[in-house]
Amino acid sequence: MKLSGFLAVLFLVYTERSGFGMCHPKPACRYPPSQWCRSLEIAIECRVEKQCMEVNATRPNQAVPGVSVTLYYESLCPDCREFITQQLFPTWTMLQDIMAVTLVPYGNAKELRSANSPFTCQHGEPECRGNMIETDRSLPQACILHLTEHSLAFHIIYCMEASADVLSTAQSCLRLYAPSVPWSRVDSCVKGDLGYQLMRANALMTRALNPAHTHVPWITFNGEYTEENEDKAMSSLFQLVCRLYKGVKPPACTGAPVRLDRSVC
Repeated sequence: MKLSGFLAVLFLVYTERSGFGMCHPKPACRYPPSQWCRSLEIAIECRVEKQCMEVNATRPNQAVPGVSVTLYYESLCPDCREFITQQLFPTWTMLQDIMAVTLVPYGNAKELRSANSPFTCQHGEPECRGNMIETDRSLPQACILHLTEHSLAFHIIYCMEASADVLSTAQSCLRLYAPSVPWSRVDSCVKGDLGYQLMRANALMTRALNPAHTHVPWITFNGEYTEENEDKAMSSLFQLVCRLYKGVKPPACTGAPVRLDRSVC
């Protein structure tokens, strides 16, 4: 469970203690709920020090690196779409504190020496356009993912891949999760030199794989590919990430319930 979820619980507890539920009134806390666990002093002032200690005890040790999951894929590949929507995105939603996701949309595309069509994609020109739209923000620059914050970007890609038509929903998915980003900026990136440069960077990343990829989706963990890990990821990525994480397992992995101290009138 993310920290924001715990803070929502703390807020409910605080409102009960502050007089909203027929309790005796308490002094108001001058900090918003998002800041309650920022420091011990604030937690004490807001009377949630015990809850903040419990929240911090369940958070992963930030000194332990998370599991790095890199997906080499094609935007219109049915198997890639299934993995993103049924394994990768749901797992990331639950375990994003202990995993980092990098998306490399290119797959089995080929680079051509043609000014009009510099790339050819396994599922045709629409897939090349989809790959450009979904180019990952971890590269020097990017289109849709460069223009939005990482978690929003992943939501947009999930929205696209889960739809019946990946390309036709790109604009509405962007408007849904990043309404401040105009589609015109994405469109100019896709149609301009930036889109080409990003596709070429993805091509270089894909060609640098060792061993070389033979299919998509192609999944690496902490920079390494094994057929065993890929098979496990296709059946239960969640369990695999929990197993690969070297730190203290979060409650989501262990199934242990998280109990927050709660007072009532």
